[in-house]
Parts: sequence; structure tokens; C-alpha cells
Amino acid sequence: MAGPSQDFWQERFERGDTPWDRGAPHPQLQAWLAQGLLSPGQQVLVPGCGRGHELQALGRAGIAATGLDYAPAAVALARERLGALPGRVLEADVLLWQPEVPQDRIYEQTCLCALHPDQWRRYADQLHAWLKPGGLLLALFMQARREGADQGRVEGPPYHGDINAMRALFPAEHWDWPAPPYTAVGHERGWFELAVVLTRR
Repeated sequence: MAGPSQDFWQERFERGDTPWDRGAPHPQLQAWLAQGLLSPGQQVLVPGCGRGHELQALGRAGIAATGLDYAPAAVALARERLGALPGRVLEADVLLWQPEVPQDRIYEQTCLCALHPDQWRRYADQLHAWLKPGGLLLALFMQARREGADQGRVEGPPYHGDINAMRALFPAEHWDWPAPPYTAVGHERGWFELAVVLTRR
């Protein structure tokens, strides 16, 4: 399988080698909460939840979200962070897992950019299948272009989510796209993410 393995992610979380982790919920999640795009009673999914910062923020807002992660160490950390707040964390492969009911919202921040681009089509199909019609994909598309891209190299994680590639991955026949410009949220590592809310057709 192309890209990082489960053992790769397990070792990273066991060592605490997670440089993408801000140590707090993503500021864009807080903005979307303030805008009312996420609310109690909705079926909310957070694939690739990592240490669970966003699950904790959602739980504090009264939203019982479901977090998914591939690495047992990440699942344990997220469950610890969630504590008695509403929500749950499941150990799951996002390319295989299926929800019990259709989802109202999916918060996509770190999962797509952690998957090798060879797996993106399958993952995008999963996202579309998981959401109910009219549901929202709250996406943060990672912008982490490397110098090797000039020679056609595919380098990551995180893998660069060029907006043209994202338009092809989430085509207009399946998703309603808002008009640009999109909010760019910086990261201390020098990367940034484009915040885009897609509506599932």
C-alpha cells in the first residue's frame, strides 16, 4: 500500500513525534462553531482525529462527535482527552469503515493530507457515501507544496492538496463549492490550510 502504514503512525504517536499538532483545537473549527455550522444533535464525524483536540472542543459545545483514527496510540490519547465529554473514538481504517447512520457533518482536517494521494479517490468516495444529501464537508485542504514537486515527486505526509486537485477530487456533480477566495489558516510549520465548506449533492 502506498504511503504511511499503521505502524508508522503508531510509532509517531508513541514517541510524541506529531509536529502537525497545534496542541489545541484548530482555530477554523472554533470559527465554524461560532457560525453555527456545527450544533448539538447532529451526526458529526472527525476522521483522522489524532489526539482529539477537535473532539474535545465539539464535546464542550455539546456535540457528541465520532472520531476515527488508524493508530491505537492516537485512539487512546483522544479517548483520554475526551474524558466524560459527549462523543466517542473508534479505531478504524477510513478506507473501509462505514457509519451506522448517514452523517450531517464531516470535519476533515488531517486525514486527507495524511493519506497517500493514490488513496485519495477512495477516501473521497467514502466521504460522499458517509454524508447525507445536503450534509456539509468542513474541509481544511493542506497547502504544503515541496520543492520536489517541480520534478514530479510526491512527498509527505502531509501531502499537498493543490486546489485544482481538490476540485477534481470533489467534483461539482457531487459537491456544491462556494466561490473563492477561501480563508487561509497558517501553521507554525510554515504550511497553511484552505478552509472550504462543501455541500454534498
